[in-house]
Amino acid sequence: MGHVPLLADASFAQFSQEIGLASLGASDEDVARLATCYFFSVEFGLCKQDGQLRAYGAGLLSSVGELKHALAKESEKHLFEPLLTCKQECLITTFQDVYFYTDSFEEAKEKMRQFAATIRRPFAVRYNPYTQRVEVLDSTRRIATVVSELRGDLCIVSEALRRVQLLETFLKS
Repeated sequence: MGHVPLLADASFAQFSQEIGLASLGASDEDVARLATCYFFSVEFGLCKQDGQLRAYGAGLLSSVGELKHALAKESEKHLFEPLLTCKQECLITTFQDVYFYTDSFEEAKEKMRQFAATIRRPFAVRYNPYTQRVEVLDSTRRIATVVSELRGDLCIVSEALRRVQLLETFLKS
């Protein structure tokens, strides 16, 4: 049950999904590295909030004992660097030996995106929320279609920003 509330958060769900998408077409070794990074972020990740370490990992949030252990001064904590984190052993029957943190949840997402970009495969993938399907981006035609769709989304967001700014200007005067 600890995962359900987190997956209801769009940003967290997207983070989890991006890691899954990065595994498609990857070698077994790269999938194992991604899984380890998933484990130490989505499951047992820490990030700073107002200078204090906070848990965002579902495994931590669903275990009071492990949460106390992770946040204790005595527990070992390292900066989340996927190229190093992917080499850490994942413990499933006991508390972790080490936890990984970032300065923000957004930083964790960006570091995972950069790490995923290092995985060698002959194509890219994306999840299309309109069709609810994973799309393989392996031709210029398919990529051009995605760019066109993104332009449409950017127009909607730009118009929303313009309207909010107009409203804010009106309310200030």
